[in-house]
Amino acid sequence: MLRVAFLGTNYAGYQVQKNGNTVQNELNKATEALLGFPCDIVGCSRTDSGVHARDFCCTVTKKGESSLVTSLPAERFPRAICNLLPEDIGVFSAKWVEDDFHPRYDVKYKEYVYRIWNRAERDPFTVGQTYGERIVIDDEGFRRMQNAARDYVGTHDFTSFMAAGSTVSTTVRTVQYASVTRDGDMITFAVAADGFLYNMVRIMAGTLIDIAHGRIKEDAIPEILEKKNRAAAGFTAPPQGLCLNKVVY
Repeated sequence: MLRVAFLGTNYAGYQVQKNGNTVQNELNKATEALLGFPCDIVGCSRTDSGVHARDFCCTVTKKGESSLVTSLPAERFPRAICNLLPEDIGVFSAKWVEDDFHPRYDVKYKEYVYRIWNRAERDPFTVGQTYGERIVIDDEGFRRMQNAARDYVGTHDFTSFMAAGSTVSTTVRTVQYASVTRDGDMITFAVAADGFLYNMVRIMAGTLIDIAHGRIKEDAIPEILEKKNRAAAGFTAPPQGLCLNKVVY
């Protein structure tokens, strides 16, 4: 199992697809070059185009098999494969796991963070890694965001916070915690759950931004959850502010 970090700006998401280069595609090429044979790379999540990750987990097996045999020690794998990857993708940890381990289904919870640059002036060091529409959320709006975020916590049907047209076996998810903090001009929404629906965190973040600006009531989230209707929630915040921050097994 590899723990990977990447900037998603230059990629059409994590998973291999036809319409652009992806993080998985780069990992596929690097592992084959390093090990001398094609590999199957299975990730812990499917990230959207432009979304980042500080802690993305994936497993490497020989293509068509359930295991991997190599003389390369696990502790040497990160440095060796980083030499074969673009500079915006890094592998910082590797360890052996059982053949039946699954990086997605064995997850206890994942934590995402959504960062908002809360200033009218652009900061070039945050471009592409924050919600950068140069919005300004005042102290009262920030307080409303903090209060509203707490209503995400618990086991709920999150249909209202799933992209329209998505299909899954169940839309029920358990959110362990959700918080909004501020550090100078940066506002961060952090949320951890046992799983996430398509665009769920981005819709949660967009809803909080709408609450901050008074477009949605501060106490509306329980009602939005109850409606089970995407139209009841706020806008889908853009992908560049989103980062998979932690994966816990």
